[in-house]
Amino acid sequence: QVQLTESGGGLVQPGGSLGLSCAASEIIFRLYAMGWYRQAPGKQRVLVASISSGSGGSTNYADSVKGRFTISRDNAKNTMYLQMNSLQPEDTAMYYCTAQVSLTTTPIHWGQGTQVTVSS
Repeated sequence: QVQLTESGGGLVQPGGSLGLSCAASEIIFRLYAMGWYRQAPGKQRVLVASISSGSGGSTNYADSVKGRFTISRDNAKNTMYLQMNSLQPEDTAMYYCTAQVSLTTTPIHWGQGTQVTVSS
């Protein structure tokens, strides 16, 4: 059964940090690249970051988050992470965990999402 379950969202002040986690079923985690997308109110879903399958040696970031966000994966725990630093109000969005064939291909599987709100 395909399962992607996000956790870690919440409310944070501008300049703060937040970490997201995505627990995946073993088969998904073993076969696929993983990623984080986000959707702000009234906007389309966009890719935030992605990481290759296996050792996760390749990563990809949206220009807007480079240098602030870090994606990683722990294959022993079937869990992917997104560490978000220097958060800004424009980072406010629903964040979705995804599984896809490669770093930039359209996701095949989606989680339910976790809300991140950056506000003072």
